[in-house]
Amino acid sequence: MPGLPEHLDLHLIRILYLLLSEKNVSRVALKLNQPQPSISASLRKLRELTGDPLLVRGARGMVPTQHGESLLKPAKRILDEAERLFTQKTAFAPQQEARTFHIAAPDYLDSQFLPNVVAGVRRESPKSRVVIHSLGAEVDYLKLLSDGDLDLVIANWEEPPAHLHLSKLFEDEIACIMRADCAYALRTGPDDMTVEDYLALPHVAPSQMLAGYSGVIESYLERQGMQRNVACESAYFGLIPYMLTRTDLVLTTGRQFMRFYERNLPLKIFKVPIPFPRMRFYQLWHERVHQAPEHKWLRDLIAGAAKNLVAR
Repeated sequence: MPGLPEHLDLHLIRILYLLLSEKNVSRVALKLNQPQPSISASLRKLRELTGDPLLVRGARGMVPTQHGESLLKPAKRILDEAERLFTQKTAFAPQQEARTFHIAAPDYLDSQFLPNVVAGVRRESPKSRVVIHSLGAEVDYLKLLSDGDLDLVIANWEEPPAHLHLSKLFEDEIACIMRADCAYALRTGPDDMTVEDYLALPHVAPSQMLAGYSGVIESYLERQGMQRNVACESAYFGLIPYMLTRTDLVLTTGRQFMRFYERNLPLKIFKVPIPFPRMRFYQLWHERVHQAPEHKWLRDLIAGAAKNLVAR
């Protein structure tokens, strides 16, 4: 049997499928609006390519050979797949469709933000799954985004990576928080902390969250020629508020993150006497998923959750 030609014409596969279905050269010519000799020439070429007559005379006209019969389903499958290749993307139907979304985020986001995102997905696309990934210095999120192992990254950057798509979600004022009955908190009002006090107090700082990025607090202090007293460093940001309840340590982070813990733990928020820039949180994604309808839907849902957070 001759080998498969380098450039097999899809139109020839269509003719093959129609010949095997219609079993009549004239009808195929009519359907394709082509002259009958052209279809006969195509049949000769198909016979040459397959090494089989494909259609032979039967009692009531032409009938497919056994090999011809075996080619009918593969030809139909190829035509269907080819049609799908160039079908316009349809809108994502969240209630009916099932997708798995991979989101990476640090655990110093507002305590309600990611739960609200997950609740939104469960409510609007109940068949879909959400996988929340940790985000630390050892995570190469740029590679994971480009490889397709992550769909979206949510975090705060002073300068987000320029080659990624992004949208701003919300800003958060930087403040600090400590145990409400520690010696300093008992003698100082929430607006009375001095720069000297701030730098001298024992601080707990999160470990480096993003590769090559030391964070808003340390970066700003370094530029101002200042250094705070970091007495403890923790890779588990979510545990830090509970450390505060047992120590005299001070945490500096976004005010929205602190509000939940101030309400639920014996902690007190203080205004920081240093003009730190506000924390800016973004969602970042790769060009790979930029046009995908389900990912546009997810980004809109996350943007809505951020808007509700700010309104709250």
